Formats: sequence, structure tokens, C-alpha cells
Amino acid sequence: METSWKHTTVLLNEAIDALFSNPDAEPGDESAAAQTYVDATFGRGGHTRLILSRLSPQGRLIAFDKDLDALAEAATITDSRFSIRHQGFSNLGELPVASVAGVLLDLGISSPQIDNPARGFSFRFEGPLDMRMDTTRGESVAQWLATAETNQIAEVIREYGEERFAGPIAKAIVARRQERGPISTTSELAQLVADTVKTREPGQNPATRTFQAFRIFINAELEELQQALEASLHVLQPGGRLVVISFHSLEDRIVKQFIAKHSRDEYDRRAPFAAPKVMQLKALDRIKPSAAEVAANPRSRSAIMRVAQRTSA
Repeated sequence: METSWKHTTVLLNEAIDALFSNPDAEPGDESAAAQTYVDATFGRGGHTRLILSRLSPQGRLIAFDKDLDALAEAATITDSRFSIRHQGFSNLGELPVASVAGVLLDLGISSPQIDNPARGFSFRFEGPLDMRMDTTRGESVAQWLATAETNQIAEVIREYGEERFAGPIAKAIVARRQERGPISTTSELAQLVADTVKTREPGQNPATRTFQAFRIFINAELEELQQALEASLHVLQPGGRLVVISFHSLEDRIVKQFIAKHSRDEYDRRAPFAAPKVMQLKALDRIKPSAAEVAANPRSRSAIMRVAQRTSA
């Protein structure tokens, strides 16, 4: 049963402190606790439960998640201030404009997803090559690989896995498909990559980058992140916080560039005398897990949390 798969929430207290912090508040002002917040990636509810503990009776928390196991976990929360939507966080923009005091995006996949062989996320366990966050819709990695062209596969591995052996891996996948049929399990893919990639960084499994690439692609993770970040500008009220925890350079680059872009006045070079588009965000902080947290939870070592605040523009 999944109860044997534990999940440790990364940067738990730091994220919620950043979400609720209001340096402009008067002493004793608890208005932040009466606002509406969004946990855009419920996962196993670690951040959600701490947010609820900080809310006043008038506060509200809306969560999003595509994973059916996450929805089952959310169903155990009976707090009337809490609701969850079976949607990806790209649907954040469906909330009313300027209705939210804080948006939290924890972009990591949960340990139960990784450790459950049936989900197909990990090269460490034998299982079906699935990798979908939402198993009720879309095609699995195995289904996509059964028909994808060599150049398509190589592009995905190169772009989303930053894998320098993308070409040889893609050719090996298609050759294997033509000779013995499509790859259908995690162990088959991991072994094929290991046989193809002869050199790798010390301590890293040869299949790491390929598995990351296929997971990101099949779930359209980077596209969804970009949509959610743009939506946050519309749903955050002035002074509202955007808190994003990422776990690899592709995600963090998107978040960093988004905050930087909207943290400065923009001038239209085609209309030099027009008033500039006033900045919409103020970059506040960049936080990494402490040495103690990394020692207790090695999966947190690559995490980076960026915090920004919505301006009144």
C-alpha cells in the first residue's frame, strides 16, 4: 500500500514563512491569516497542512493537483477552509483577478510517485513506463515511444534532459523498437540507456537525464509552469507573494527569468516616448535548503526557492 511510501516536504517552514510574511504590517496585524492562498501543487499535503495551521477562521486555501493519489490524500483533510481542484496549476488563471494573497508552487515530484513502481517514474524500480502525473488522461511514455520518430525523441532528450548523448539514445530506442518491439518497462529503458551511454558523471545513473526528459515532456511540465507564472500575476493581489521551489536548472531558469522580467519597468523601443510598463513583481529572496535539511533528506539538495511580491501596478 502507498502508506509505506513516505514523503518529506522540502523547505517546509521557509516556504510558508515567505508566503505569509508582510513587512509592512502593523504589530499584531493578523489580516494575512484571513486571506485566500493557493497551494498549486498539493502533492502529499505537507505545505497545505502548515498553511491551514496559520490561517484564521476566515482564511481560505485552494489547492491544485493532477495526481489521483494526491487527491485521495487531500480527501482526508476535512477542514472547511480547504478545497482542491483536480487540475494542473496551469489552471490557476481561472481564479478571480487579485483574489489571492499568496501562491506556492513546489515543482518537485513527490517521493511516493518516485518510489511506487507502478507509476514508472524511476529507473531504480521495475514497472510500466508510464510517468504521467494524471493517469486518467494523455499517453504514457511507452505509448509515445512506440511511434515517435528518432529526431523527435532526440530533441526531447536533448532539450529536457540536457543529455549530450541524446542522438545515440534516440537511435537505440528506435532500433530496439524495430528489432524487438517497443520498450514498455522502466528497466528496459534504463538498461538500453546504460548500454548506449558509456561515460557518465560519478555517482549518477546513466538513465537519469533521459528519465527526467521523458517525464517533463509527457507532462508538459515547463509549458505548464510558464502558464502558471503568468497566471499568478493576475490572481495575486497587491502585496501578495509568489513562492516557487524548483529542483532542476530548466525550471529554475524559467522562474528566475520570469521574476527578473517583471521586476523592472519595460520600455517599448518602438514607442520611445510612451510611458513604460511598470514592474509587476519585486524579487525578494533566493533560498536553498540548510545543510541539516540536506543531510536529513538528500532529495532536497537540488532545491532552490525563489520569492517575489506583487506590486501595486
